[in-house]
Amino acid sequence: VLTELLPHCLSSADLRGKVLIFPQESATAYVSLIPSVKKPLQNFTLCLKSFTDLNRAYSLFSYSTRSRDNELLLFIEKTGEYQLSIGNAGVNFKVPPLPYNPRHICVSWESASGIAEFWIDGKPLGRKGVRKGYTVGAEAKIILGQEQDSFGGNFDAKQSFVGEIWDVSLWDYVLPLKDMCDYSDGGNVLNWQALTYEENGYVVTKPSLWN
Repeated sequence: VLTELLPHCLSSADLRGKVLIFPQESATAYVSLIPSVKKPLQNFTLCLKSFTDLNRAYSLFSYSTRSRDNELLLFIEKTGEYQLSIGNAGVNFKVPPLPYNPRHICVSWESASGIAEFWIDGKPLGRKGVRKGYTVGAEAKIILGQEQDSFGGNFDAKQSFVGEIWDVSLWDYVLPLKDMCDYSDGGNVLNWQALTYEENGYVVTKPSLWN
């Protein structure tokens, strides 16, 4: 019923067991995610799964506001080096060499302490401080597949994601440590099980090859 009420360009679906495939490098293929609530974030947890064989820089999750293009950005600088940006300020986390398989990534941040925490495949990679006291803006463009250099656009093909992304969830609070990479319920801001989104360019939805 919800799908019928939305503009024709938007979809609303339970994507459990499905992945978004970005089949080739481009500056035109991306997916816009529509949050279920629009609110400033003083805390958050972001979890997603991805598979790629890229060894160049690319964006996994780009949340941009009119005042800051990297309001909340999960970006891979190079193989084994992940960057989390909050309000255009970034912290890097080094990831040890891992087998050639999908990655399950969770990051959290709280404004009060400025502490950002990074988990990959159920293992913590430590905590670092960024943007203590900051509030992530509410009016945002949220994009998978591209890195926004301006609000909702200015994409660079050499920073595009090529591969598969799934199980994207965003909460407006920090998940308890024991749940960080073992969650069962979808996020209250973005929920893969009830996702409103818009595909642009060459993006394909298929059943997942992995759990």
